[in-house]
Amino acid sequence: MYAIIRVGNRQYRAEVDKFIDVDRLPNETGAEITIDDVLLVSDGEEVAIGQPNVEGASVSATVEEQFRGEKLIVYKYRQRTTYRRKKGHRQYHTRLRINAINV
Repeated sequence: MYAIIRVGNRQYRAEVDKFIDVDRLPNETGAEITIDDVLLVSDGEEVAIGQPNVEGASVSATVEEQFRGEKLIVYKYRQRTTYRRKKGHRQYHTRLRINAINV
């Protein structure tokens, strides 16, 4: 069984006992959260598609970790003008463990 959920304007495929990395959430490590923004639920045979959400469906998850992603380098360059800018960026992420998919 899996579900397509929306967290922070991005969509993720959630399966029970799997991990997903989402953009940073304000919850503490170890906290239980419930995600009500479920777009699709499938058990292999039947598929429930919401318009936009599946009514009565929710996904419960546990916050496992707050961490930062890999460094991304942003480099701007204009030829013949001695214009060069180098910046680095590390995004904050939250790792969620999916506990249950409730329909």
